[in-house]
Amino acid sequence: MLLDDRDRRLLALLQADCARPLADLAGEVHLSVSACARRIQRLKEGGLIAREVAVLDRDKAGLPTTVFALIRSGRHSMDWLEKFRRAVGDIPEIVEVHRLTGNADYIAKIVLPTVEHYDVIYKQLVSRIELFDVSAYISMERVKDSPLLPTGHAGRTGPRS
Repeated sequence: MLLDDRDRRLLALLQADCARPLADLAGEVHLSVSACARRIQRLKEGGLIAREVAVLDRDKAGLPTTVFALIRSGRHSMDWLEKFRRAVGDIPEIVEVHRLTGNADYIAKIVLPTVEHYDVIYKQLVSRIELFDVSAYISMERVKDSPLLPTGHAGRTGPRS
């Protein structure tokens, strides 16, 4: 999908507040309300806007603590991987999991009410799937915590300088 600067600006504005009135968005990108609505619909139909969500305040939601768990599996079969995906998917406190290169196989971001609650999540995970090693790292401070993606790369093709 080819995008222009207005599309990218719309994406940035929608990421910041998807409930913002359409007339305000249109004014920001210098379009009529109907033209702005058509662009947003095109971005949705093109799959660039995957969904609209409400971002909760973690502290007010009772989840101020973040633990990162480095996971080594010892197994790499497709059956094990599917079981692992289900296991982490069934635990809502595990909000992200990434497969890694290097000494660990996966890293999981876990949000918790307290550090002590990590033991509950750990026991849930290891009761569902066999793991070789799990090492936890407690986040002392959220230096940057943004759900916003940079929009400058959206819709561009080829190498950029």
